[in-house]
Parts: sequence; structure tokens; C-alpha cells
Amino acid sequence: MLSFITWDPPRAMMPWNIPILNRPVLWYGFFFALGFFLAYFFLVYLLRGYFDQDPSLSREENPVRAKLLAEKTLFYSVIGTIIGARLGDVFFYQDWHFWLRDPLSIFRIWEGGLSSHGGSLGVLIAFWLLFHRIKKTYPKLSFIRLLDLVCIPIGMVGGFIRLGNFFNQEILGTCTTLPWAVLFVHPADGSLSCPRHPAQLYEALVYFVTSFLIWKLWQKDRALVRQGRIIGLFLVLVFGFRILIEFVKEEQSAWMAFSELTMGQWLSIPFFLLGIVLLIKSRKRG
Repeated sequence: MLSFITWDPPRAMMPWNIPILNRPVLWYGFFFALGFFLAYFFLVYLLRGYFDQDPSLSREENPVRAKLLAEKTLFYSVIGTIIGARLGDVFFYQDWHFWLRDPLSIFRIWEGGLSSHGGSLGVLIAFWLLFHRIKKTYPKLSFIRLLDLVCIPIGMVGGFIRLGNFFNQEILGTCTTLPWAVLFVHPADGSLSCPRHPAQLYEALVYFVTSFLIWKLWQKDRALVRQGRIIGLFLVLVFGFRILIEFVKEEQSAWMAFSELTMGQWLSIPFFLLGIVLLIKSRKRG
């Protein structure tokens, strides 16, 4: 007997629209905002611990420095994520003929269409710009060490975003007969309603577990964790598992009909390789 979980929540959290905007609060938007909200406080905690290792800084000054840097990092993270994710979806997943006919559709992010790989690249670029803005204020903080710190809460954000995808019934897994299969009654893409791998939950679990593990590594002895080891391990674990999870996900790109690999796998490979390079370089620094 086939067993599965039926999943059909409303996409809107509330039955009424936001005043003035006249749009509902969607579960996806809620989890997106919640992820960044919690990540901010976690980053403040990490930065305070990092600054406490610097004997040239006073303990009274560190909380203020950590809070100010976390606020700037949050701002750059959100902007980089949204712009990168939207452009990544346009270039790697959509049919270009569509947005060439309607260029303004690029800016209508509320209609859906965000790429996690584009968001990852956007965040890296945003952090590079942030680093060059703050390097005089924080002269001992290198770009790689900044990535070591921010990747932990960023992984947590990714987990919450995937929970939003699960509520939105999008980024679907392939059909399966496994007992934990989920029947999405109203898939966002209008595809066949069949019991599927809950690929969104697989990814969310990877993001949460990876963030937890590398946080414990960082917590073990901040002074001895070599620069690049945290971000390198993060990229290897997240995108390594992403390559595997893509085997049980439906192809979302309009360009990959004749490829053995999905667009998600092709885009994960460079991040995975970058992680390996950072891990090798971190060993040489030791």
C-alpha cells in the first residue's frame, strides 16, 4: 500500500492583505525574513567572540563593534541575495525570450523566480564590497576570515528559505514511493501532483546541520581555526550535498533538456571546487 504525506497549506499566512501594498504575507516571505532576523543576532554573537580574541580591543567596546558590523553585513547580505538570486534565475533558469519581450519582469520578484546559486554569488560579491568598505575600520579582519564568520548564519538563512519553498510547494523533488514522500496538492509550477521527495526539506536539513557543525568547530578554539577552513568546509558540505540532492529534484531550467546533469549540479560544481581550494590553502597557512 502506497503511503505518503499530503501537503497543501495556504501560501498566505493571513487571510487579509498588507495595507497600502495590497499584497498578502506569504509563508515564503515570512521564512525569508525570519532567517535573516535570527542570523543577525547569531552573527552579533559570533563577532563578539571574534573581537574578544583581540587583546588590543576593550571588552566594553566589542559589543558595539560587533553590532555595527553585523548591521552592515545584514544589509549587504539581503541586497546581494535578492539581486543575485533574481539575476541568477533570469540567466540560468528562465527562457531568455520571455524577459526580452518583457524586461520589466526581471524586477517583479514577488511573482517568484529566485536562484540559490545566484544568491550565493550575489552574497560573495556583496561581502567583497563590504570588506573594502570596512577594512580600514577593522584592519585585522581579512576577507577570508569575514567569510568564515558570516557563512555560519548564512547557512541558517538558506535553511529557512528552503522551508519557505516547502510551504510554497515549489522546487519539487521527483516522484517516489518512499514512505516519507510528500503529495503536493497544488504545486507552484502546476506540475503533476504525485508523491515526491521532499527535496526542500533535504536541503534545509543540510543547511541547518552544516551550520551547526561548523559553528561547533569554530567554538572549539577560535584562535586555532585557520583562515578559510570554515568557509571551505561550508562550501564543500553544502554544495557537495546539493549535487547529490539534485538527483531527486525536478529540473527547473529551460536550458537543460539534453543534459545528464541538472542546472543546479552544474552551478554547484564551481562552489564545491572553491571550497576544496580554500581548505587546501587553509592547511598551507598552518
